[in-house]
This record gives sequence, structure tokens and C-alpha cells, in this order.
Amino acid sequence: MADTLLKSTTRHVRLFTARVNDGRLIPDPSQLTLDLDPDNEFLWNESCVQTVQERFRELVDAHAGQPLNDYNLRRIGSELEGTIRQLLQAGQLSYNPDCRVLNYSMGLPRTPELL
Repeated sequence: MADTLLKSTTRHVRLFTARVNDGRLIPDPSQLTLDLDPDNEFLWNESCVQTVQERFRELVDAHAGQPLNDYNLRRIGSELEGTIRQLLQAGQLSYNPDCRVLNYSMGLPRTPELL
């Protein structure tokens, strides 16, 4: 039986039980792969990317030994969405004005006057 690829998709986070090989997802039930902001809704700096990746590693470590199932993947994805929201509300992350659709999914943009 072939390995099944599980995935969890939120607005800004996609998680896969897979590894990347030559740009393709290869199902791997023992590994999680993160696709961050696939629609390019935000302007990312290295610090924000590292913050989200560190939180991702913390969450994966916290779930060690638990099954990689839909429920646990959704929990990790939701936690990462919360981290993205915190970065946006702190003014460390900003919306991409060139995004295909600006819908302010995480709230209205923060300006220095509102911080």
C-alpha cells in the first residue's frame, strides 16, 4: 500500500506529511513540510520567516510521538496562524499591496499611529 499524503490547509499555512524532492512532494508519514503563505498575502522578512519556522519546529517537537493525523495537523496549522497574526499585530509583518486579492484576512493593517 502506498503512503497517503495528509495535508492541512489554512489561509496562510499548508502542512503536508511529505518531504520535498526535486520540487515534488513525496509522501512521508514521518515528516512534516511547511508551505508558508502560498498566496503571498504578506511581505516577509527573514526574521518573521524564522519566527514562524521556529514555532513550527516547537509544535512538531511538542507533538512528537503523537500520530500525524488530520486533527493534529490542523492544530499545528491553527497555532501557526496565531503566530502570523501576532507578527502582523506587532507591526513586524505587513500585507503585500501587490497581492492578487487584498482582503485583510488577519485584520486591518497596523499603522505607526495605531501601534
